[in-house]
Amino acid sequence: MDALEILSDLENVLPYFQPIFSADEQQVIAYEVLGRYQMQGNVISLGPFFHDDQIPDEYKFEVDILLVKKALEKVMALDEDFLIFLNRNAELLMYGHGEPFLQELLGFEKRGLSLNRIVLEISDRNYQGDIDQFDHLLQYYRTYGIKIAIASIGSESHHFERIGQLGPDIIKINLQALKSTATGMYFNDVLFSLSLLARKIGATLLFENIEMSYQLQFAWKNGGHYYQGFYLHAPEKDFISREYLKHRLKEKFHDFISYEKRKLEAIYTTAAYFQAKVQEVVIKNKKSGYESLFQALIKEMDQIAFRMYICDEDGFQKSANIFKGRDGWSLQQIYLNKNWSWRPYFLENIIKMRHEQKGRLSDLYCDIETGETIRTFSFPVNETDYLFIDISYQYLFEHDRLL
Repeated sequence: MDALEILSDLENVLPYFQPIFSADEQQVIAYEVLGRYQMQGNVISLGPFFHDDQIPDEYKFEVDILLVKKALEKVMALDEDFLIFLNRNAELLMYGHGEPFLQELLGFEKRGLSLNRIVLEISDRNYQGDIDQFDHLLQYYRTYGIKIAIASIGSESHHFERIGQLGPDIIKINLQALKSTATGMYFNDVLFSLSLLARKIGATLLFENIEMSYQLQFAWKNGGHYYQGFYLHAPEKDFISREYLKHRLKEKFHDFISYEKRKLEAIYTTAAYFQAKVQEVVIKNKKSGYESLFQALIKEMDQIAFRMYICDEDGFQKSANIFKGRDGWSLQQIYLNKNWSWRPYFLENIIKMRHEQKGRLSDLYCDIETGETIRTFSFPVNETDYLFIDISYQYLFEHDRLL
């Protein structure tokens, strides 16, 4: 892309607007401003221009500030209060110590634009400058009501530290990772941690690059408040009606809700089935010792479970593991007396079982030893001891609503 050609033809530098939809209202809540260049009847992205390290920052800033002006002029002409996402990499934001850009925004504020509507979508992955100065500038912008979004979080867990440092208002999650088998396998785990972090710091999750229905469902299921992507609407030079997708999104959400309800019903029914089956075996073998209990459970759970053990209320293992391998069931004595209280939710589940006096079926998780996706059914054997039964992936797969 010829930078000088663009700089000599700024009239054809255009802002395009990609709508962002909200989950709660099912309508357009914001627009992301994207740079375009009209050349010989074709409209091309200015992304390569801004990402080209050979183009001087002052050239990029000139084009970028023009895009911001043109975009905000169109925003001012429309009597609506949607958010405006402006992309800024660290180098561009630090140009002139951030003052020229801020002065442009303040000029629009004097004309009636609330800076609470501005969201700076930042990227500092390859920034070589002083990161403390950069963070200080962001905090300075925030004093004017400007919001901060961290852009394009995919499967890279090293961004967690930056999120914790900046405490952004919005975290953008790039769903391109779902297309890759390599990254998609671990994407759920990273996203779960990310959603917990977002909840802790009070950030909103925005899922971008939604190109298919299953990605929208994934975003909805995983706590996405905002959605963006070609599946919903492509970038255009004009704004669209806020109600553009309201009916369609309501239908989609209804389908998602119905599916999740059926899945939750299946989990509840399975937990009740395990409760009845295990409780009957435990009652029959209450006075026979744990070895007899395990032998009875193996007969009942042979096609369901692959590991069983008993812990006390503090997480210390009071039995060996009873493990099912290729050659059948065997004892794993090395696990005797190991402690599992450090595991997430372990003590919480113990207390719930003690008070409710019934078993619990866990969420899906990856087993450390086998690497497979499993669930665990836990059950109070008596006042101090608790039985744990690991359910095999094969069983979950055969009962697909459990996955």
